[in-house]
Amino acid sequence: MHTNKFKDHCSQLNNESIDNRRRFLKMGFGICALASIPLAIPISHAKMLQPVERKLSFLNLHTGERVKSVYWAEGQYIPEALEAIRNILRDHRTGDLHTMDTKLFNLLHLIQSKMDSDKEFHVISGFRSAKTNAMLASRSNGVAKTSLHIQGKAIDIRLPGHQLSDLRAAALSMHAGGVGYYPRSNFIHIDTGYLRTWSG
Repeated sequence: MHTNKFKDHCSQLNNESIDNRRRFLKMGFGICALASIPLAIPISHAKMLQPVERKLSFLNLHTGERVKSVYWAEGQYIPEALEAIRNILRDHRTGDLHTMDTKLFNLLHLIQSKMDSDKEFHVISGFRSAKTNAMLASRSNGVAKTSLHIQGKAIDIRLPGHQLSDLRAAALSMHAGGVGYYPRSNFIHIDTGYLRTWSG
């Protein structure tokens, strides 16, 4: 009888040890997930960036091209998906491509989650070549000569089925990067630069 009690006690200790290891591993994975989130994203939004997958959909209004890609899964970015998005966000005037800032994609993912939407983003402007930006800047005071579009760190969008003011509010709630509001042209500007806001 004493032998059976001793076995039961050992079994209980072993189960507690396994549970402790599991809790430790879960905590470790959580810390790693938080560490992988770009510094531009406030920790208050960290939980929204921890799904198994992150995906985005775009419609380029100038070319009519669409893309729907899981750009991040199992703890890493997917090169093929990033390339597909990079292609659809190219300068449609010159055909030039540029590497896009993944922080921008994470911002868009967070905004879409905040809006509780699965609609595709309509893209007015993604990457701009220096040539295109200079041409636009010569026509309008609203285009910065050193625009972050040139660096692949900005995008102009709208989200079908949602008020532009609501989209702007969701972007502002991220407290990350720049948010420009252009109600007359029906789009908002989002970038991964320093925190600021304006209307045009």
